[in-house]
Amino acid sequence: MTNQTPDNEILDDINNKIISEFSKTLEMFSLNQTESKLFVTLYLTAEPMTLDEMKDVLGKSKTAMSYAVRTLLDYNLVERVWRKGVRKDLYQAKQNLYEKFMKTYVNRWLEALDQQINSLGEIQQELGELQNGEKELVDHKIHEAITFHRSLEDVFQRIKENDF
Repeated sequence: MTNQTPDNEILDDINNKIISEFSKTLEMFSLNQTESKLFVTLYLTAEPMTLDEMKDVLGKSKTAMSYAVRTLLDYNLVERVWRKGVRKDLYQAKQNLYEKFMKTYVNRWLEALDQQINSLGEIQQELGELQNGEKELVDHKIHEAITFHRSLEDVFQRIKENDF
């Protein structure tokens, strides 16, 4: 039996719902469910947390928390903090949530688009070596695909330049 009052149980339930709903939005930014829930937990928690605390709160393994933190560090969404007398690493979510996510998201799109444009260009070069009658049709389709990707790249570059 739990020692919580009915109000504390209601607050815990509401907190879990907030984490669940907020994390669904973050999953649209290509974070997995564990990473999303961890970020939201760190974002909503006033104090930095250790991997052990994260594991206890989310009910996941320490290894899962370590991988999720590493991803969030790579995306520049969390930071390692130091506290006197604490031997374990502590982590907290960075603020300016909208700006951090948009920068990360836009940069990832720009990187992916650049890679796709390069790959399509290589395919187009390979096509140049063919002597087949359908070469022109395929070349036209590749050109359309490159144009589409460049259009997307222009949109994301304008978003990036507007500095959110």
